[in-house]
Amino acid sequence: MSEIVISEFMDQATIARAFAGREVLYDPKLVDQPERLCAAVADSRALIVRNRTQVRGALLAAATRLEVVGRLGVGLDNIDVEACAARQIVVRPATGANDLAVAEYVLTAALMLLRRAWFASDRVIAGAWPRMDLIGQEAAGKQLGLVGYGSIARLTAQKAAALGMHIGAYDPFLPVDHAAWRGVAHMPFEELLDSSDIISLHTPLTADTRRMIDTAALSRMKPGAILINAARGGIVDEAALAAALVAGRLGGAALDVFENEPVNAAAGGAFHGVPNLILTPHIAGVSVESNVRVSEVTARAVLAVLDG
Repeated sequence: MSEIVISEFMDQATIARAFAGREVLYDPKLVDQPERLCAAVADSRALIVRNRTQVRGALLAAATRLEVVGRLGVGLDNIDVEACAARQIVVRPATGANDLAVAEYVLTAALMLLRRAWFASDRVIAGAWPRMDLIGQEAAGKQLGLVGYGSIARLTAQKAAALGMHIGAYDPFLPVDHAAWRGVAHMPFEELLDSSDIISLHTPLTADTRRMIDTAALSRMKPGAILINAARGGIVDEAALAAALVAGRLGGAALDVFENEPVNAAAGGAFHGVPNLILTPHIAGVSVESNVRVSEVTARAVLAVLDG
């Protein structure tokens, strides 16, 4: 019987320091063992998860003493927030703690895809010297289009502006007179697609945003444009994106999130042989530094509820 159950990876030094003297079960394998996890949370007061643990249905039914769910990150689509609220279970995301990591990931991916040179190692080792094939583009002067303009997108915009990029954003929920729009063009979605050299997604996954980047949206993007999704899987129609890259319509794409995670062999097969594509396993918000920040913020939030 553990007071706190942690089902996905967390900074272990933070666990030892923050939860000293408490009964803690830390086992990142629990996320893939639902029966063990249900048994583990049966008597726990706190559950700490990342994005893969599904806090709903059978798990919530088993957690009869649960008081708080700590989310090591910001997205809550893997947590039944309404069911938690009905049972007076507090949900605490680590808001803001990984913003910097995601912003840097977006710009890193954009720079890699603009320059196009980072996929040439094997050719250079083999003795080729493909300079003319690898003449890429500079970020300065390009337009970065942000779909969603929350805290991560704003930090991304700030850093992109320092590179000399022009920034546009689409966010129907942020008032047009908000101070955050200063220096950033407020654009309708279609205009953003039409005019941006790089589009980065920063929205939650909802009924309205599911597959919002579909064949029609991709066909509106500028020829040679770049798409980056480090927000949520399911916002992009992955098959349509693969087809656009194979056809040479887009200049490149980076996906850190996927409709099904982990990506299985069948789903991953759609990306085999697709050019100018960067795939990473949902790590945009995870750096050495952000993992510590996220862990510390989550631990404090959980303790505040347990000790409140």
